Amino acid sequence: MEAFTGTRAPTTPLDSEALSRWLAAHVPGFAGPLTIEQFKGGQSNPTYKLRTPGGDYVMRSKPGPVAKLLPSAHAIEREFAVMQGLAGSEVPVPKMLALCEDESVIGRAFYVMECMQGRVLWDQSLPEMSVSERGAIYEEMNRVIAALHKVDFAAAGLSSYGKPGNYFERQIGRWSKQYLASVTGPNPAMDKLIDWLPRNIPATALDPGEVAIVHGDYRLDNLMFHPSEPRVIAVLDWELSTLGHPLADFSYHCMSWHIRTSGVARGLGGLDLAALGIPDERSYVRRYCERTGRADVDAVMKDWNFYLAYNMFRIAGILQGIAKRVVDGTASSERAREAGAGALPMAELGWQFAQKG
Repeated sequence: MEAFTGTRAPTTPLDSEALSRWLAAHVPGFAGPLTIEQFKGGQSNPTYKLRTPGGDYVMRSKPGPVAKLLPSAHAIEREFAVMQGLAGSEVPVPKMLALCEDESVIGRAFYVMECMQGRVLWDQSLPEMSVSERGAIYEEMNRVIAALHKVDFAAAGLSSYGKPGNYFERQIGRWSKQYLASVTGPNPAMDKLIDWLPRNIPATALDPGEVAIVHGDYRLDNLMFHPSEPRVIAVLDWELSTLGHPLADFSYHCMSWHIRTSGVARGLGGLDLAALGIPDERSYVRRYCERTGRADVDAVMKDWNFYLAYNMFRIAGILQGIAKRVVDGTASSERAREAGAGALPMAELGWQFAQKG
């Protein structure tokens, strides 16, 4: 959600006249003049606010033409497809307006969606809220991710949104390759995880019936809440979404309970959750199990260390990709250098959970 707060002039100039002509032809009701601002955050796909006299839009694009894109990364057409497919479901998403895969228009593919008005909550301890308000926010987060994992993806037109076969084997292979393509220095814990994870996939992760739409980056600051109610009005940043194992997605969300706030990392580790009114991890997992029809929370928690180790490995791979873009000079965020430096400690934390597993 970093990509949706605070704007500045675009870091790479865009042809506003060409974009305006395309929008006029493809977005009903669009009328210039057009002003382009770039949201300050976001570590991957640059995101822009398009201002017009009649209202604002949000445009998300691939990085600029000079960027060296990793294989399968920055697939903005997939973001567009999944949000379009989820329209009308219990998972709130912005309205998709237009997708342009013709890179000759502005030098990169992009899509345009409605501009939502709401709150972005950054600090997971929710310091400005009361105990009851915090509980309501966490209950709503839990409700929305459970709703996502219950969506009939075939009915949503997303039956081909992911590849068949073992999800964890494919994901571990994918992020191992992405990491190795982005190495900028030694990371012994990451090397150990690349070896350990494929050899320790638990039986619960191999059930072929466990398939759902997975967001891939579901966390508090990738949600937009109603201006005054504890209600999610938009789930954003679907770049890493696919069809996969729902517990992989949910355990990623639950990493927050283990990560301490430091630098760009934001988590609940070390906090007095009871005093804050935030559920402990096991209670939060139980609530998700109730919502998704899982009878035995103990069965889920038995393999929890693997799931956490896997997700920390995956995030370390993503952060290493950011570090490589810093070296290449193509990172789209001012905070990219700090984020990229997180690959090493995240892998080390993942290896700690692997050893427990």
